[in-house]
Parts: sequence; structure tokens; C-alpha cells
Amino acid sequence: MSEQNLPDPVTAQNTQSKPQQRKKWLLILAAVCVLAAIAYGVHWYILGRHYEYADDAYVAANIVQITPQVAGTVVAIGANETDYVKAGETLARLDGTNAQLHLQEAEAQLAQTVREVRTLYTGNGSLVAAVNQYRAALNQARIDLSSTQTDLARRQKLVGTGAVSQEELQHAQTAQQNALSHVAVASAQLSAAQEQLHSNQVLTAGTTVRDHPKVLAAAANVRQAYLDLKRDAILAPMDGYVGKRNVQLGQRVAVGAPLMTLIPLSQVWVDANFKETQLRKMRIGQPVTLTADLYGSSVVYHGHVLGMGAGTGAAFALLPAQNATGNWIKVVQRIPVRIALDPKEVAAHPLRVGLSMEVTVDISNQNGGVLATTPYKRMVAETAVYGDFDHAADILINQIISNNLGEKSTHADMRNEPHA
Repeated sequence: MSEQNLPDPVTAQNTQSKPQQRKKWLLILAAVCVLAAIAYGVHWYILGRHYEYADDAYVAANIVQITPQVAGTVVAIGANETDYVKAGETLARLDGTNAQLHLQEAEAQLAQTVREVRTLYTGNGSLVAAVNQYRAALNQARIDLSSTQTDLARRQKLVGTGAVSQEELQHAQTAQQNALSHVAVASAQLSAAQEQLHSNQVLTAGTTVRDHPKVLAAAANVRQAYLDLKRDAILAPMDGYVGKRNVQLGQRVAVGAPLMTLIPLSQVWVDANFKETQLRKMRIGQPVTLTADLYGSSVVYHGHVLGMGAGTGAAFALLPAQNATGNWIKVVQRIPVRIALDPKEVAAHPLRVGLSMEVTVDISNQNGGVLATTPYKRMVAETAVYGDFDHAADILINQIISNNLGEKSTHADMRNEPHA
């Protein structure tokens, strides 16, 4: 064989080493995959199986609708979108001219009612005296009647003897008729006085002028008119930020019309939508770590599971799924889980309603319940900005009643206070 037909030793060696190198790298890759799988399995068994993660989570808060309690025309607007307002500040004001007139009318009606009712109590004494007077007059009339009857009977016996003339007998009969008339008149006057006294006693029994039903009804009208006047100023029920303003100057608004929204960003929480398969070991009270897309992973929030929804999101959707129609495709459902945040962390890094969050729940401790078992003991939200209105109305009513009873009120004159 010639030297030209002999194989190159170097080429032959390279040809034989390529499959070996490929096999070597495949073995290395397989070993790396196995090691990675083992590492992941160990990590999941030690740590991963104790956590549930969801990125379908959003910030939520109470969105307070600011609505008027009375109808009217907007004459002033006190806050705009993005403004921060304190509880009790005026957000808008309505024209109060009509409410002012209604209050003055109600005040005058209360004053008149107090004076009318007052006469019922002062008239009882005079009616008692009148009843006693008419009773005495009736007794005297009866005595006179008895006297005239006796006198007439005696004269009738003497008429036949001629000792008494016919004229004297007629005078005695006339006197008896007059006495009978006096008895009838006195009896009627006594009955009328007794009826009037009884009627007054029924109207005033167990009451005073202040708590008489007519006075209470007139006082209720004053209280309603006073509240209507004060409600022309639309107040912020709590601290927060104005989210959206719909009202404009000069707009005629009805009762309950949405004027603006107020959001207390210091009282936010997170609604995380977990798959139904992730809730097997989730319990109320479990610790939670959260991150917001707004700040990234550098800011970590801490909280705890506050509660779990009573139904899936699809069950409460505007158009819920109709699986019984036959067009049914099984979809893994999600249930909202409410998570409370640490107020200090929220104050340091404020959140906004609707921001996206990533949530990780530590499910290692399963001592809590799946659902709440005791009623919620505290108010979810409350305000005291309207509490002083009733007290001020009571002071005004007391002032009017005292003035018309001739008393000195122990309170300051409130007559001009509602119009301030």
C-alpha cells in the first residue's frame, strides 16, 4: 500500500475523541441537572414548602364617598384632588338661605307653642277656684229652692182659709220657678268648669311644659331645621386624601349625590388572590412579607393574614360563570386573602390604592383558623365630626323654651350660633 493511502494518525485520533468528549459533557450536564434538582428538592423541603407566593395582589383601602345630606346649590369648594384634609374640615358648602328661613320659622313656632302650653298649667289653678265657686253657687241655689218649696207648700195650705191671698200664692210659685232656674244654671256652670278642669288635667298629667308633647314636637322641628342648616357645610368624616372630585361650583346637587372621594392612606391593606390549591395550609394570623412594584425589592413590608374571602372572585363577579349551561371549562379559582400591614412601615413608605404587590405567606405555623369564629368587636370605621350638632341644637331649644317661660337659661345665648 502506498503512503498516500495511509490514514493520518492525528486525524484518526481526533475523530475517535469527539464522541467521547460529547458523552463526557452530556454526563456533566446530566450531573448538574441532577444536582440542581436535588438542591431544589432539599430547598423546597426545608424552606419552600413552608411558603405560598402570589403576585396577584393589590393595595386596598376604604374609599369614602362624600355625599350631601341635604339638597342645595354648591357655593364653595374647599378641597381638590390630591389634597390632604383633616377630619371636620369643610370640603364643600351649599347655599343655606332656605335652611336659615326654615330654622327661624321653627324657632317662632316653638316659642308660640311654649306660650300656649304654659296657659294650660297656669289655668289649672283658676279652674279649680271656678269649680269651687260654681259648686258653692249650686249649693246656695239648692238651699234657696228648698226654702221656696217650703214657703209655697205652706201658702197652698192657707189659701183655702183666706189667710193667704191668691196673689201671694202666685208670688211663691214664681219664686219656686226662679229657684229651679238658678239650680239648673248653677249645675250647668259647675259641669262645664269640671269638664274644662278635667280636660286640662288630662293634657298636663305627668308632664311639665318642657316635656309636653306639643312642645316636644315643635322642638323636633327646630332640631331638624338646625341640622339642615349645619349640613349645608359638607365635612370630611376622617383624615385622608381627596381621590376624585366630581362637584363643580354652582352645581345643584341632590341628597346622596357623589361629590368626591376621600381615601385614608394610613389605613390600607392588601388583597392577595391565591389559587384554591394554595389555601390548604393557610391560616389566619400567619406572618406575611410583601414587596411593592412601586419601591421594588429594597423595601419589604411585614403583615399577617387578617382573613379569607367567603367565596371566589368569580362568584362575586358582575357576570358570574354559568357552568350548568354545558359550556364548561374547569379553571383554577382564586380566593381573596386580606392581609394587614404594619402601620409604621406604611407611614415610612406610603402606598396608594390599586398598587401591585408581591406576597409571600409563611404557612409553617397552622394554629390559626381557616375562617373567623368570633364576631368583630371593634368598629371598622367611625367618625365623630357630626356629634356636636345635636348638642348645639339642644342648647338652642333650651334657650327658646327658657325665654318663653320667663326663666334664666343656664346656657349662653345660642340664637345667632346656627347662622354663623
